[in-house]
Amino acid sequence: MAPLNVLGSSGGVLPSMGFGAAPLGNLYRPLTDAEVHALLHAAWDAGFRYFDTAPLYGFGLSEQRLGAFLGSKPRDSFIVSTKAGRILVPNDGWHEQRAYFVDAPAYEPVFDYSYDGIMRSFEASLERLNLDRIDILLMHDIGEKTHGAAHDAQFHIAMEGGYRAMDELRRAGLVGSIGIGANEWQVCDLAMDRGDWDCFLLAGRYTLLEQGALVPFLERCGRESKQVIIGGAFNSGILATGVVEGARFDYGTAPADVVARVQALDAVCRVHRVPLAAAALQFPLAHSAVSTVIPGFGSKAELDEILQWTATAIPPAFWQDLKARGLIDQRAPVPTDAVCMVLT
Repeated sequence: MAPLNVLGSSGGVLPSMGFGAAPLGNLYRPLTDAEVHALLHAAWDAGFRYFDTAPLYGFGLSEQRLGAFLGSKPRDSFIVSTKAGRILVPNDGWHEQRAYFVDAPAYEPVFDYSYDGIMRSFEASLERLNLDRIDILLMHDIGEKTHGAAHDAQFHIAMEGGYRAMDELRRAGLVGSIGIGANEWQVCDLAMDRGDWDCFLLAGRYTLLEQGALVPFLERCGRESKQVIIGGAFNSGILATGVVEGARFDYGTAPADVVARVQALDAVCRVHRVPLAAAALQFPLAHSAVSTVIPGFGSKAELDEILQWTATAIPPAFWQDLKARGLIDQRAPVPTDAVCMVLT
């Protein structure tokens, strides 16, 4: 893992760990503005300078809270990525996304990957973040598993209209780099044939638990010098909590096969006295195409845990044991030395 990487056309430098700001949108539990400010202050003091958010997270709430905090910081002292592909429309009633974002504002996120939709989303994000430019703009949640039968139509709109808008913003200097933020590596691989993307934010698909993205996607990213940001390194929680009642995988209750695999991983961790979460956080960074991991945390206690896990020394024998037991892909690179997380 290279500790610092220059991201595409932005000229900015991505640290090896960033702040995943979904919890600022009241993901699974509500936070007060005061709690959010204290958390961001603690993260800043700890050295975090890269922050990832999205209009989806709390229906604008995450962006607003992040923007309020960063407004007092010099603009060139931090990096922000946000996403486009959804428009927030007024709705004070129930919709399925409210199952994730507690007490969020009266909006509903509606997919729109058109040229106008991307532009409208970008302009609204600028206003909420109180910024005049975005360092990294990511097209959010395209893919067959997300859109089902509508995938082909949505993908066509995204690659024609949406990509054109993002490319124009990049050319105008309003966006430093453009990419895709998705839970599906396949659609990122497909999109590489349709546009000049700088990076990809892949959530949950290259983790200690699953390495399906290793070949051909990460292999191709390395070959074509496309940087990968890893979200969901804990697979929505189960690699941080271990197998406990209510453990989450992919934003839902973990199925039995996932529970069994995590139990097997945890058993090896116990033998080597390695925290499961530390292994999960450090594993993706061993791949040369991966520049950054962005764990989400919603409290000072969780921040302290993240920092402790990043500082945990993991012996090479641990990784060798995982491969010997068939618990990680034999082709997956693993850390050979202590991982040094760079935050700034």
